[in-house]
Amino acid sequence: MPANSSSSPKRAAIIVNPAKPVDVDVRGMMAKHCANNGWGEPIWLETTKEDPGVGQAKEALKQGADVVIAAGGDGTVRCVAEVLSGTPTPLGLVPLGTGNLLARNLGMDVTDVEGAIKGALVGWERKIDVVRAVRSDPDKEQFFLVMAGVGYDATIMADTNEDLKDKVGWLAYVDAGIRNLPGKPVKATIVIDGKAVAHRRVRSVMVGNCGQVQGGLEIFPDASVNDGLLDVVVLAPRGKLGWFSVVAGVIGKGRGKDTSVEYFQGKSVEITLEHKEDYQLDGDHEGEGKHVLMTIEPEALTIRMAAS
Repeated sequence: MPANSSSSPKRAAIIVNPAKPVDVDVRGMMAKHCANNGWGEPIWLETTKEDPGVGQAKEALKQGADVVIAAGGDGTVRCVAEVLSGTPTPLGLVPLGTGNLLARNLGMDVTDVEGAIKGALVGWERKIDVVRAVRSDPDKEQFFLVMAGVGYDATIMADTNEDLKDKVGWLAYVDAGIRNLPGKPVKATIVIDGKAVAHRRVRSVMVGNCGQVQGGLEIFPDASVNDGLLDVVVLAPRGKLGWFSVVAGVIGKGRGKDTSVEYFQGKSVEITLEHKEDYQLDGDHEGEGKHVLMTIEPEALTIRMAAS
């Protein structure tokens, strides 16, 4: 259905995760800014455990929303973006999650909810890349915006204590990371743009569309959200002190000769593992898998936000 005609006021659809505790009146702020800017009454759609945003985004487009605003964490944003990618309808961000990684990578002030709401309605637009991730075990196609990974990083997401996350935020990931440092590597084959670049035992393979992850850590130093490239980091610690080499490699951005950390770039990445490992997209644990093909889709998504 096309967006509203010029004779009727524009309308915003807000897809909100009701499970996210907030101490601000998001509905009141949205109503105020819609009224102040000549927009019609906003369309409110709540996510559920069974449908964390895809169905609601489709409904928003069906109702002719001029902008679809994801009010929640990175999981909500990812699900809404999956539907909006490839369409002219812009995505607005109201960061209410723990990480808010896309918002941070875009330079948004994640503490300014009212500024985010206003920016989503009357801000400037920019196009960003999205990544299509196709698994074959089980068959499943999804999109992500920030990063995905198999192995250790995904295990952290799976094992993070939710109650602790509510209390201390991203530090809960540190707790899970320390608890899961011991572990066995898995033999992996990594193919970038059709060329095999690695075939060895690893603990984690991470694929990024943005640079920053939890805690402001710059895992992908050369990543840009609109460069048309995927950034790949392979972690392969060896021996009892192997993780020290990994830390040194991340700090040194992989420029040393140590292969504990290796960086690659490309437009497509295919990861095949010897056996199933944990798998995550934008911080959400998505079960286990042993094969995934990730492909960049340049500037497929329009973001509307306040100027940073």
